[in-house]
Amino acid sequence: MLLKKTWFRLLLALILLGASGVTLVMTASFLYLGPQLPPAAQLREVTFQIPLRVYSRDGDLIGEYGEQRRTPIAYEDIPKTFVDAITSAEDERFFRHNGVDLKGLTRAATELVRYREIRSGGSTITMQVARNFFLSLDQTFLRKFNEIVLALQIENVLAKEEILELYVNKIYLGHRAYGIEAAARVYYGKPLAELDLAQMAMIAGLPKAPSAYNPLSNPQRAMIRRNWILDRMLERGVITEEEHATARNANITARYHGSRPQVEGSYIAEMARQDALLRFGPRIYTDGFRIVTTLDSTMQKAAVSSLRHSLHAYDERHGWRGAEARIEVSGLPTLPSAISEVDADAADIGSDSADEPPQAVNLAGIPTSVAEWARTLRGYRRIGDLEPAVVAEVLDDKVRLVLPVGQVASLPWAQMQWARPYINANAVGNAPQKPADVLRPGDVVRLRPVQDDDGQNVWRLAQLPAAQAALVAVDPDTGAIRALQGGYSFAQSNYNRALQAERQAGSAFKPFVYAAGIEHGITAATLINDAPIVFQDNQLEAAWRPTGASNRFYGPTRVREALYRSLNLVSIRLLQQVGIGNTMASLNEFGLPTRRFARDLSLALGSATLTPLEMASAYAVFANGGYQVPPWFIETIENDDGDVLWQAPRVQRCDADACEVAHERLPLDREALADNAIADDDDAVVPDAPPLVTWRPRTVDARTIWLMDSIMKDVVQRGTATRARALNRSDLAGKTGSTNEHLDAWFAGYAPGLAAIAWVGFDSPATLGSGEYGGRAALPMWIDFMAEALVEVPERSLPQPPGIVSARINPENGRRARPGATNAIFEYFREEDLPDMDDSPAMGSGEEGEQIAPEELF
Repeated sequence: MLLKKTWFRLLLALILLGASGVTLVMTASFLYLGPQLPPAAQLREVTFQIPLRVYSRDGDLIGEYGEQRRTPIAYEDIPKTFVDAITSAEDERFFRHNGVDLKGLTRAATELVRYREIRSGGSTITMQVARNFFLSLDQTFLRKFNEIVLALQIENVLAKEEILELYVNKIYLGHRAYGIEAAARVYYGKPLAELDLAQMAMIAGLPKAPSAYNPLSNPQRAMIRRNWILDRMLERGVITEEEHATARNANITARYHGSRPQVEGSYIAEMARQDALLRFGPRIYTDGFRIVTTLDSTMQKAAVSSLRHSLHAYDERHGWRGAEARIEVSGLPTLPSAISEVDADAADIGSDSADEPPQAVNLAGIPTSVAEWARTLRGYRRIGDLEPAVVAEVLDDKVRLVLPVGQVASLPWAQMQWARPYINANAVGNAPQKPADVLRPGDVVRLRPVQDDDGQNVWRLAQLPAAQAALVAVDPDTGAIRALQGGYSFAQSNYNRALQAERQAGSAFKPFVYAAGIEHGITAATLINDAPIVFQDNQLEAAWRPTGASNRFYGPTRVREALYRSLNLVSIRLLQQVGIGNTMASLNEFGLPTRRFARDLSLALGSATLTPLEMASAYAVFANGGYQVPPWFIETIENDDGDVLWQAPRVQRCDADACEVAHERLPLDREALADNAIADDDDAVVPDAPPLVTWRPRTVDARTIWLMDSIMKDVVQRGTATRARALNRSDLAGKTGSTNEHLDAWFAGYAPGLAAIAWVGFDSPATLGSGEYGGRAALPMWIDFMAEALVEVPERSLPQPPGIVSARINPENGRRARPGATNAIFEYFREEDLPDMDDSPAMGSGEEGEQIAPEELF
């Protein structure tokens, strides 16, 4: 008995001695390391790296930039279920210990002695906060001591809720997602609050090893980790048996969602990013900057859909170029006939994102036969409206295909009948008679969603368009860009054709030449001869013999008719009559880049090179009554606190004298903007504050604009753009355009509240094919866009300015008709350009002859 008491006392002494030793070591560590460590109070001032986000004017996200995707979340917004899941996974005693869990540390030490390797760190959530914010990831005893000291300090400074908030917003969770809210959006495409129990447990399992337990790259290990967390939650009593069973049996539904914008506006988002980077430097990617652009979400969606639809229509006219690729199908299983097929509305499609990894597809729970087919598509991503698919089975009336996500799609015969073989830009082969004439198993193709004649969502065979396009629309009153799409897909090509592609304008340029003519005394009734002409020049290898597209000549033709018929020879003679110098001066009034233009008569045919945005800016002068208003696209740049760092000036139009008075009355308030540019940041760049008001004087005579507007309305009503009459509006005006060998197709037009330009062509200039004039290749895109963009815009016309008079004229000579002339028509003139009275013999009876239906040439 005495021996037992002795051993008991000895053991108790050893325990007390060990505890005292640990206490001394901890105390010494605290006293020695504490002063050398950063103060835990710094965590109250911590700022997270938040990416740059770009929005439309109506608040829709169009772009996000930054290495760390993060959306900070407040503790009160974290669902309790997730708090239970993350503490079950990482630190179930979190709300009970003082920052250090001796039980966990003892377990970690025992494992180290037993297995001679670190199996668990014994770190609490508080210790992880200390490491993540202040320390390195080196696995050393010194770092562990530092963690402990800092954790104790943190617990004295911050509440548990504050510590957990810091933790869940800081941790890396794979695929560039930092923080739980970002992870919820990356893996499930929705906010954390909308996730179910199984999904929350999946995210709670990521902090331990974001790559090893990733549901995309390691779904089996991720499910094991998720189920372990669910088991721990059940043991703790924070979920019921029923909830546990339901969540444990749930399939993995994670799929990479990337940074999916609410509106496809990547081209203008990139323009905004570059502008902000020049103004503020790299901190835009980390400080939570917010850019609000001038983009209108409704108009931008219409621009994207109309551009893509137009390119697909062009592509189908020119035939099927064959499968995008082929895979070896031997060894792949036959698809079970019982597997359901998804239509274009129900498919789980990917995003059109340049940063989406094609391999990040979760095929867990997919039948093995389908999953094997789906894996062959790794490396192919969605581009625009086009979903990659591999042909698995060709039947008599349809084709069965597999999508990257492991769904089976059905392509009906009616949606592939268009696929005549491509021969060249001007020819296609015979129409296919059955699906096997077009596709075979192993073909990698593209599908796009369409509606059939019954209004059902179905797949249609498609291919990556060979041609490209651009569409840009501006508010003519302010110059604000309301829609801009610089190509089929930014993910496919970030070359912004709306901003960068300088292409010959063709006949879309003619209105500027005609406007110069009106400013120099030519009228809409002036007759100019549409007849062959030959130019001799020693600098030319041969004589220049310009012609019209139809090789048809109309003889003496009124200027109004010449424009809406797009007669080349009349345009050349008009330019020759006005003079190159006078015309160039007028072109400057529209803000056109005349420094790039050749000073010769080819200018009348649109040899000048312009970008679609430059064309839109110039056509806006027609739409707004004669004011040159440069385009712009950023309304405000704000910091994370909502302070405005930069804002665009308000645009005010005025006549020359009024502008001078206005400048004197309204001094520029630069200081107010500059004060907002920096907030407690000595290294910040102070932006040059813009004026709060920019005055834009009139540059073109209002009467010239009004007359040109009247003539260009005839282009729509009776000329080369009659297809636009389908919009049932009387206030539309514009001009089609095409260039030699059909290299470029344009339509430039406007309603008084919106100027829009559509262009189609190849990046490396090549013919679009015979018959691909502006009225066929580009005008349908413009019509589709305007049909959506003008839904809520009432019809209105430019007000008739003083100095415009109307008169009845003889259409055969352009002179004022005498009273009683039966063939007279009305025309408008500047009052000083009113033509002389007709002195020719009166015409006999009869009415004006029937108008020849215009051909859609240019």
